[in-house]
Amino acid sequence: MANERLRAAISVKNETIQSLADHVGVDPKSVERWITTGRTPHRGHRWKAASFLGVDELYLWPSVEKQVETASSSELVTYYPHRGAVPASLWSSLIDKTKSQLEILVYAGLFLFDSHPDLPDQLAEKAKAGAAIRILLGDPDSEMVRQRGEEEGIGGDLAARARITRRYLEPAMTTPGIEVRLHDTILYNSIYRFDDDVLVNPHVLGAPAGQNPVLHFRYIPGARTFRHYLKSFDYAWERATRA
Repeated sequence: MANERLRAAISVKNETIQSLADHVGVDPKSVERWITTGRTPHRGHRWKAASFLGVDELYLWPSVEKQVETASSSELVTYYPHRGAVPASLWSSLIDKTKSQLEILVYAGLFLFDSHPDLPDQLAEKAKAGAAIRILLGDPDSEMVRQRGEEEGIGGDLAARARITRRYLEPAMTTPGIEVRLHDTILYNSIYRFDDDVLVNPHVLGAPAGQNPVLHFRYIPGARTFRHYLKSFDYAWERATRA
C-alpha cells in the first residue's frame, strides 16, 4: 500500500524526493519505494526523514509504534527523587563534556550558578569553540513568575533569583553563540540539555523545584522522549524576548 502521508508531507514542505533523499543520505529510488510500496525504512532513516519534514515519525509510519516505544523507554538513564539527589559530579561532567549544544529552561536556576561559579566563563569558552548556548530565564516582571513564587511560598524571592542569575550571566552574554531570553510561560518542567543528555525537573504544585524529581534522559535515534522535551524548549524559546 502506498504511503500517501509521506507523499503529502513532502509536498506540504515544498520538498522533492531528491531533496529528501539527499538529506537522509539514500538513493532517490529508495524514497520512491517508501512512497509507492509503503516500505518502512530503517530507524535512522525514518528519524532523519521525519525531522526534515517536520512531522512525527509515527504519523508517517504508524506500524513502528512498538519500536519507538521501546527505544523511548531506553532513553531514561536514571531517576532522582529530588534535585538535591543529582550528584554534583554529574552536573559538572555534563557541563564539561558539552561541545555542541547547551540549553537551559528555568525560572531562575540560581542553584546551578551558585554551585558552579565559573559557569559563565565556561559557557563563553564553549561558545568560542563553536557550541550554541541558549538560556531561558523567567521574566522577573511577569505574572507567571509572581504566581510561581506565591505557589512555592517564597513570594518575590523567585523574581529576585531570576534577576541574580541574569546578572551572573551578563559577562558571557556578549560572546557570540550565547543567547539569553526571558520567558513568561507556565513552566511545567525545568530543562537542562547538554548535547545528547537532558535533565528534566518536573514542577509540582506548591513545592519548590529543588524538592521535585529529576529525570535523566539520553538521546537514542528514533526514540521520542528526548526530542519531545526539546520541542517544549523550542516552544518557549520562540515566544521569549531577548534579555
